[in-house]
Amino acid sequence: MGRQLFFIAVGGALGAVARYLVALTVQRGIGDNFPYGTAVVNITGCLLFGFFWTILERRTHWAPEVRSILMVGFLGAFTTFSTYMFETGELLRDSRYLAAMGNLLGQNTIGIASLFLGVFIGERF
Repeated sequence: MGRQLFFIAVGGALGAVARYLVALTVQRGIGDNFPYGTAVVNITGCLLFGFFWTILERRTHWAPEVRSILMVGFLGAFTTFSTYMFETGELLRDSRYLAAMGNLLGQNTIGIASLFLGVFIGERF
């Protein structure tokens, strides 16, 4: 168990840094009037999760440590659902109801579609 936790921690640290850098880069490039950085991270994370889940579970027989590093550690820290909920709450608090609903509907719809696109790509990889 200790070894597995170590691998999850390493993957988590890398995923958290990647999340921060991607979100920051997107926000700086597009602007801060909407949580674009978090949206890009969440949608990309869903795509990657679907892809790697398919590859690791259906296509290869990688060690459990690889799954722990990538799926639980890296992607678990990379995707930012709690930040997504917080930012949606901030939009609601600021009475930006249309933006809040767009954030919720857009990320959920595109996220689930990206997950299945990742599965589709993974099955053909």
